[in-house]
Amino acid sequence: MTLAAVEAAGQLARPVYELSRVSKVYGERVVALESVDLTLREGEFHAVIGSSGCGKSTLLKIMAGLTPPSKGRVMLAGTPVLGARPDIGMMFQQATLFPWRTTLQNILLPIEVREGRAAAEAAAPRAKSLLELVGLKGFEATYPSQLSGGMAQRAAICRMLISEPNVLLLDEPFSALDEITRDFMNMELQRICRERNASAFLVTHSIAEAVILSDIVHVMSARPGRIVRSIAIDLPRPRTLDMGTLPRFGTYVSEIRELLDKGAFL
Repeated sequence: MTLAAVEAAGQLARPVYELSRVSKVYGERVVALESVDLTLREGEFHAVIGSSGCGKSTLLKIMAGLTPPSKGRVMLAGTPVLGARPDIGMMFQQATLFPWRTTLQNILLPIEVREGRAAAEAAAPRAKSLLELVGLKGFEATYPSQLSGGMAQRAAICRMLISEPNVLLLDEPFSALDEITRDFMNMELQRICRERNASAFLVTHSIAEAVILSDIVHVMSARPGRIVRSIAIDLPRPRTLDMGTLPRFGTYVSEIRELLDKGAFL
């Protein structure tokens, strides 16, 4: 199903993120992004995929308010994104937990930095609930060196969620994990997003990962990065790993791969 077909059917929730003609130029000549338009709606999961260097991570940083666009507008919940905001949760390829802080202390760090230690202590029950949500109950006092890679990333998910952000921005968060753990974490991420009705935007190099998680997959051209097609993924939720054997799943993967392989987009 194309995005246009979804729009025509009136199956859309309220907009959360709205990007209009967003471009990014470094120096005088390096055009990283060119006229990117997209809308992320409440409860939707989007992914962006493209070749290395096409501007995916730059797009995510602009959405997070970590770097400004050279042109265009980024709106979140009806207000401009002009810098880092507590209603934006971001997760990177590595868990980046502080080794001298316990799991619970790492999760509470964003609250402590923004609001002080007393506010962090008050948020401890919420942090413990998040740990239970991701299967880490009992590991509150554990240090990062005692956690597996998958456990550390689950702790990083809790740290991202502790501020109750409106949207989750994910920069290949599970790419460093082995395939089995990565599959498990993707299913955990889907479950958490569904339970919280969270809106999420994922940068990935994996076509299969994009299809199994997303409501919409945006395919980007090589630099300058442009969205050449947005593909609505019409698979039932909750998604399961065995959906990877469905003919429809294979059709989506083939369509995206063909777009990426076309010389005009590379």
